[in-house]
Amino acid sequence: MMDIASVTIGFLIMLGAMTLGLHIATVMFGVGFIGAALYFGWPGVNSMIVVYLGSMDESVLLQLPLFIMLGEILVRCGATDRMYRSLTDWLNPLPGGLLHTNVAASALFSAVSGSSVATAATISTVALPSFKKKSYDTRMVLGSIAAGGSLGNLIPPGIAFIIYGVLTNTSVARLYAGGVFPGALLTVMFMATIILLTWWRPSIAPREVVTDPMLVRLKRLVDLLPPILIFLIVMGSIYSGWATSSEAAALAVIVTLPIAVCYGKLSFGMLHDAFLSTVNLTALSMLILAGAFALNFVLGLLGVTAALTKFVASMNVTPLQLIYILFVFYVILGTFFETLPMMVGTLPLVQPLILAAGIDPVWFGVFLVLMFEISLISPPVGMTLYVIQAVRNEGSIGDVFRGTIPFFITMLLMTVLLIHFQELALWLPRKAFD
Repeated sequence: MMDIASVTIGFLIMLGAMTLGLHIATVMFGVGFIGAALYFGWPGVNSMIVVYLGSMDESVLLQLPLFIMLGEILVRCGATDRMYRSLTDWLNPLPGGLLHTNVAASALFSAVSGSSVATAATISTVALPSFKKKSYDTRMVLGSIAAGGSLGNLIPPGIAFIIYGVLTNTSVARLYAGGVFPGALLTVMFMATIILLTWWRPSIAPREVVTDPMLVRLKRLVDLLPPILIFLIVMGSIYSGWATSSEAAALAVIVTLPIAVCYGKLSFGMLHDAFLSTVNLTALSMLILAGAFALNFVLGLLGVTAALTKFVASMNVTPLQLIYILFVFYVILGTFFETLPMMVGTLPLVQPLILAAGIDPVWFGVFLVLMFEISLISPPVGMTLYVIQAVRNEGSIGDVFRGTIPFFITMLLMTVLLIHFQELALWLPRKAFD
């Protein structure tokens, strides 16, 4: 069995390789290969390769391409543009105006896309032209889009929940339920942040005047139905026991097709583009997951889990202290690494720690996804920030960095609330499944 010093050295080598720019899938497979070869020889390597090639047989992973495809179709059929316009009708009168629309549209799109980066890219494309001739503070506009994008994985059906569930053998349906209240609360906290900032500095956002007649705005409410309907179908079919999470994802994709027909955008060309984008994103994700499975297998053979459990017992820290240690660890790590490498690179070592400390794996999954969302808006490597700047294609990315600061602080506050009020993530899963 490996001791804690050897485990630490191996982990640092892996992080160092990622820092040098090597692809996360290559790093994990390489570390697993070297560990298997050094300690077990070719029999260990052969066993690892069998696990690597067979790791994609997990049926729950079918949700990954389905939810990616779902978001792609909705974007390409114009449902997102209509949704944004309808939300603008009702949120403009609030202090902050269109800034609230950015957050609310992101939350609603997150409920069907499952990806923070996709949410940020989509809402940026839709929202940024709306601000061209308005006197909003540019940094706050960019910050509100980045904050809204960070809801992409936290609000179910987040793709990060699928990956966490597969890697830790945790129910994805319970994880989805666990993310509902924290995702909704964080959305409200973002909007409260905008109101407070606007009250403190009114120049941040002009007072918007609603000009469209009430009847027109009421008619446009129908454009909110597609994402709401899909969310209800996914969550309702899962929690009623009528469908598994994978079946619910497939059903949601089917429902998007008549929606595209209603908008007059269903065509072979549109579906071809959506399928091609889905294949590209799925292939990248699956390659990383296969490397994670192989590394987990080797770590299990080496007794790393037992070594970490023994180490936690020797630390003599309470579960709350351990959580705060991990909180600081992930906030720091998030300033250097992207979300997916953070998850698959640290979870094999962190999961035994939280199990040894008696921490609920469903709650920890929600906590971990929130940590990864924080990393997405953490300069200098937050992926969401660069996606927004790429869509913007003007000015300095420093504006994006500065605009996210108040929302970054809000997310830290949300994490503290989640740590001390764990029922936020546990009440609904227990109510729905126990």
